[in-house]
Amino acid sequence: MPQHSQPKPVCRDCDGFATATITTGTRTPDGARTTIRVHCRACQGLGHTVLAVPVRIGR
Repeated sequence: MPQHSQPKPVCRDCDGFATATITTGTRTPDGARTTIRVHCRACQGLGHTVLAVPVRIGR
């Protein structure tokens, strides 16, 4: 019987949307807009939080 893994906790700063694309307002020579990608500082673009210290459960 397969074991179900626990879902990773969603980052509370970005709500799981860890990367955003922002237009800079300028255009490239072919007419497309110039964009930059910005990652969440709290989760470094992962979308979920990582436990800082492993916790032992049980005895």
